[in-house]
Amino acid sequence: MPRLGDLLNRVGLYENPTTPVGFLGVGKQQLVEIAKALSKNVKLLILDEPTAALNDDDSEHLLGLLRELREEGITCIIISHKLGEIASVADTTTIIRDGATIETFPMQEQRDSGESITGRIIRGMVGRDMDAMYPHRDVEIGEEVLRIEDWHVGHPTQPGRTVVEGASLNVRAGEVVGIAGLMGAGRTELAMSVFGRAYGRDITGQVYLHGKPVKLPGVAEAISAGIAYVSEDRKRYGLNLIQDICTNITSANLSLSKGGWINGNAEIGIAEEYRASMKIKAPSVMTTVGKLSGGNQQKVVLSKWLYTEPDVLILDEPTRGIDVGAKFEIYTLINDLASQGKAVLVISSELPELLGVCDRIYALSAGRITGQLPAADATQERMMELMTAEPSLETRT
Repeated sequence: MPRLGDLLNRVGLYENPTTPVGFLGVGKQQLVEIAKALSKNVKLLILDEPTAALNDDDSEHLLGLLRELREEGITCIIISHKLGEIASVADTTTIIRDGATIETFPMQEQRDSGESITGRIIRGMVGRDMDAMYPHRDVEIGEEVLRIEDWHVGHPTQPGRTVVEGASLNVRAGEVVGIAGLMGAGRTELAMSVFGRAYGRDITGQVYLHGKPVKLPGVAEAISAGIAYVSEDRKRYGLNLIQDICTNITSANLSLSKGGWINGNAEIGIAEEYRASMKIKAPSVMTTVGKLSGGNQQKVVLSKWLYTEPDVLILDEPTRGIDVGAKFEIYTLINDLASQGKAVLVISSELPELLGVCDRIYALSAGRITGQLPAADATQERMMELMTAEPSLETRT
């Protein structure tokens, strides 16, 4: 059996091997899974969304590993919604829609045809051509809604270790602001700590809503203040997978309860409204959430938080692990929320996504904000420079 250190280095995970997996982010947990699989001397390796939680550099490292395994005679099946990665690494592609195989084709044959590989895959996945990956919107930005100043967050289990240091940012009404950073930069830690201190210890700094300082000692207080947080890990933090759609949608807003009892008919009516408006594909709102596809699960999570009627929505990897059709629907929803005057903060490992949906993007490196750029002036190259820059406590603009 290969040495543990060698396995971790091979998949690009540079963590203390004694660190509990539960303390790692979703992206690093994914790398642990892959290292575990490689430890078994496999001949067939099936990877389900292996790069969903990884940034571009870590994804490319993993794709390079798959190419090495192919040269070693190991067969790899990769399931992914990142079409560029499929185009770069696959020898043959099979498209599945609604549980049925649409088509299978050799990638080299497609390259020789001159037709766009991603275009063909998208057409097969959604049943039609998509002229644009991101919907257009007219930006009308208002007054500042959220401001975070000099935010510091300590690691929850390692005293003395700081995971977010001196972070300051703001989001205005009608504005979509992105946070970009490499894995381990502190993006999720920043979001969760602001959302009622759901992560971290020794948290200091100030949160302002509509220009007024607020105290958010817990998640309940954050919700009451008008903040919603869509977690990067919907299965662990966003949903109760053994409960139905109805219960999940109303779980963060119990205004339907009276005297300890919930008005069941009213609850079903609310859930039906969200099922229709969010286009959740399910036989009924009594369907168990664990039986839904990833895209429909994400729509349930979004419905749950929209039902709390927040002023600020923090969306952490909102399109992770869902197909291009569902992604477009969520991008459209983000635009709609901004048009309603909501302040939207989007965290994503996919730079093209941030460039496509945001008005302004902050870069985070090693827990510190290293700069911000208007989306109109940002490129993947400029963002990567900021994401890998030596952190300083001053935000460059």
